[in-house]
Amino acid sequence: MTQAPRRVGLVLERASQVLGEEPYYHEFLEGLERVLTPAGVSVLVQVVTDRDAENATYERWAAHRRVDGVILVDLGPDDERVALVAGLDLPAVVIGDPSTAQGLPTVWTDDAGFAQEAVGFLAVLGHRRIGHVTGPPRFAHTQLRQNGLAAEAAVREMTLLVAEGDYSFDGGRAATLRILDEKPTAIIFDNDVMALGGLAAAAEHHKTVPADLSIVAWDDSAQCQLAVPALSAMSHDVERIGELAAKALLAALAGEPAEVYQAPSAHIVVRDSTHPLS
Repeated sequence: MTQAPRRVGLVLERASQVLGEEPYYHEFLEGLERVLTPAGVSVLVQVVTDRDAENATYERWAAHRRVDGVILVDLGPDDERVALVAGLDLPAVVIGDPSTAQGLPTVWTDDAGFAQEAVGFLAVLGHRRIGHVTGPPRFAHTQLRQNGLAAEAAVREMTLLVAEGDYSFDGGRAATLRILDEKPTAIIFDNDVMALGGLAAAAEHHKTVPADLSIVAWDDSAQCQLAVPALSAMSHDVERIGELAAKALLAALAGEPAEVYQAPSAHIVVRDSTHPLS
């Protein structure tokens, strides 16, 4: 007897423009499908603009049996989506910190630890006054990165300046313009697209990268490599994260106990956008 086709769902709460600019989820889906497709499982992606629409999507999928399981991303502390999918009897996997998963299978990256590494990298280059352009503060991974950067900056007696972004080019540019008024010598951005916006803002401020300002992007990409100057980046194996998410989801669909899957360690890729402070 042939097994009925199976499908898993991924809801992304993003403006379509931001999602189109950001390569992270394209790489994530490549890794996800590399494992799921041979197992006879397809992926349904729905893009929404707010949390209410996301929750309604899970409810609709469960009511019509559109998916057999879901992947939850961008969770916050005590996130209501975990209880929602449990109540809908949808197997789920969390991409994020285990503290947000409430017992669900989790694919975890050490955001706080990697943030500390980024600060240490800039400290070795002689920077003492650095900026952080964050993603949306409601996300746990944003909070973990902020905490990691703040803790390491405090240990090293560095000044940390923070401005909120939204993962878009324009958001990164606007946040950078705010931070530049406080005269940092280096800025860490929570994704590659905002770092590109930071490059544009530096030019508007008549600052040369890296002579006047060093830039580090979170998440390496072709855009980082092709930028002028090429951007130093905290590189993650995003496709491998997608593969681990697929493995965790197949285990959840099979009714296996929840596990925490450790994503590969990130590392700094040094390019032309960072330079020792004169």
